Amino acid sequence: MRYIFLLLFTINLFAYERIIALSPSINEIIYALGDGEKIVGNTTFCNYPEDAKNKPKVGGYFSPSLEKILSLKPELVIMQNSSIKLSKKLQKLGVKTKVVKLTTLQDIKDTIVQIGLILDKSSKAQEILLSLETKLYQTKNILKDKKILFVIGHNLKLDSRIFVAGQNLYFDDIINQSGNTNAFQSKRAGQPILNMENIIATDADIVILLSPFRKQKQLTKEQLIKPWLDLPISAAKTKAIYILDKEYAGISSHRLIYFLEDFKGFLQDAKNK
Repeated sequence: MRYIFLLLFTINLFAYERIIALSPSINEIIYALGDGEKIVGNTTFCNYPEDAKNKPKVGGYFSPSLEKILSLKPELVIMQNSSIKLSKKLQKLGVKTKVVKLTTLQDIKDTIVQIGLILDKSSKAQEILLSLETKLYQTKNILKDKKILFVIGHNLKLDSRIFVAGQNLYFDDIINQSGNTNAFQSKRAGQPILNMENIIATDADIVILLSPFRKQKQLTKEQLIKPWLDLPISAAKTKAIYILDKEYAGISSHRLIYFLEDFKGFLQDAKNK
């Protein structure tokens, strides 16, 4: 009986040696847990760490190729919940899948734990969670009851199509846990699109522009900040407008730890204004 238990444990432990990661976040979490060598394929924008660039690509985040996935003979394909249909197709073809959520802060924590269990890296997963909780705690009460707006993109004009972080995303959770509130209060899910009138109505105290492709687009920080300084909002008056142009801006992986460090710096600077 003991032998059977050990055998089953061994099979479970080494069951997945060929894994495909269908999003940058999932790819980065697997690497952070120390099992990047098990990734036999990922998607076009999976470019961190450096080794991930060399993995076979199976397509984009929203358009992975079923043929390419099957050609890599994966034992497990891990994807986000937006790929449920693909998961069902793969399962019918005998390929095991794991669907995860990475929308809220709790989703990210749960996913790190779940992938840690799959890879038998629970101890490392807990280390990551501890670092994440520590960074979250360090953002608390630097400022209180300020309205913070996360803006996603590289807008040079603010007349239309301004993407912001809504209530159901991890950005909102981070704002709330810091002791502040999301400047955009609405039931609209995901990344609502606003116009200038909507932006002015938020009267945000702090604006954080998430612009990970700023350098590729050859835009300066001054170019991105300038249109915001002309708005009649509190953040413009105090010049509490910041740019997070690191590549991890908007990636819901373990690198949220670095994101939180940047966020803490913005809060400290705004406090001193």
